[in-house]
Amino acid sequence: MTGRVADRLTALGLELPQVAAPVAAYVPAVRTGNLIHTSGQLPFVGGELPLTGKVGAQVSAETAQELAATCALNAVAAVAALLDGDLDRVVRIVKVVGFVASDPSFTGQPGVINGASTLLGEIFGEAGVHARSAVGVAVLPLDSPVELEIVAEIAD
Repeated sequence: MTGRVADRLTALGLELPQVAAPVAAYVPAVRTGNLIHTSGQLPFVGGELPLTGKVGAQVSAETAQELAATCALNAVAAVAALLDGDLDRVVRIVKVVGFVASDPSFTGQPGVINGASTLLGEIFGEAGVHARSAVGVAVLPLDSPVELEIVAEIAD
């Protein structure tokens, strides 16, 4: 992978991971027209979840924010896979939807998903600024603390 976005990843000390294998009947990302929609990305590192549990109980908000950034990096990898690695074709990250497995008393979902939003801004610059939802849920697949999906607009 070469280009402007690849240079930013290198400057940030990041490397795109292998795209996580689906845990059910779906694909990691789909292109329709000039949009790529990712499936929900968990914070897999080396094929495994580094932590499980509810944010605000077993997982701190700060740790969950780091996990959200990992989800974002995994989502970028899924986008890159459909673009043969050419992330310079990303015109804009249009939308981010973040899910936070939350203890019933936890209300800091937006702060957790900031981990993903901040990283996308660092990777893509102005093109990484997006619309967003941050949703608290009772449980996520594999008891993951966070899950993230993105929609990216791409140039032909």
